[in-house]
Order: sequence, then C-alpha cells, then structure tokens
Amino acid sequence: MHPAFNFSAYLIYLPVVVVVTWLVAWILFKNSKVFMIDIFHGKQDLALATNKLFETGFYLLNIGFAFWIMKIGVELSSPRELMEVLSSKLGGFFIYLGIMLFLNLYLFFRGRRISKSRQTNINPTAGLHPLS
Repeated sequence: MHPAFNFSAYLIYLPVVVVVTWLVAWILFKNSKVFMIDIFHGKQDLALATNKLFETGFYLLNIGFAFWIMKIGVELSSPRELMEVLSSKLGGFFIYLGIMLFLNLYLFFRGRRISKSRQTNINPTAGLHPLS
C-alpha cells in the first residue's frame, strides 16, 4: 500500500476543483452583468450588487460541495487507481458544476422574462405600434 497516492490525489483534486470553479464563476458572472442590469431596469448599483451576491453563493455552494465529496474511501495502491479515482471524483464534480451553471443561466433568463412581463404590465402601451 502506498498512502502517498491518496495524498497525491488530494493535492491534484483540490487545486483543480478550485481553479475550474473560479473559471466557471468568472465567465458566468462577468457575462451575467448584462442580464442583471436589464432585470433591474438599468439600476447598475443594484444589479452589480445582486450579481456579486449570486457569485458569492455560487462559490460557497460549489467549493463546499467539492470539499464534501472530496473523501477518498479506499487506499490507492497504484497510479492507475489514482487516475481512476480522480477521474471519477473530478468528472462527478464537473457534471455537478455544469448543472449549477445551467441552473444559474435559467435563473437569469427567468428573472429577465419576469422583469420584462412586469414592465409590459406596468406600461400597457409598451410594444404597441401606432398603426395596429
């Protein structure tokens, strides 16, 4: 048995999940500012603050989940086992991260749709053409 393989797995797993989570969050929340500004009708301060709160929650959920599933319950005895366990752990985490990404996108689009429908209900002449 080689306990060094388990330690190596943790040394690889932790930086990978943190960096990938940071990269996904950076791309998502950099691009979601446009949605937030639209949802909050141009109120940039409120939109950016809300976006930052969503981003913080995204980090907490995803890094927390990564730590929660981190435990390797078997003693790894070969490089092949190390790769198999890492691929399973990282693959599972990346699937979860993808689901969280799409959930956030859904929430942004839903918020935008609700915001647009409320704006239309407030202004009954919005979208009407003078010749219709």
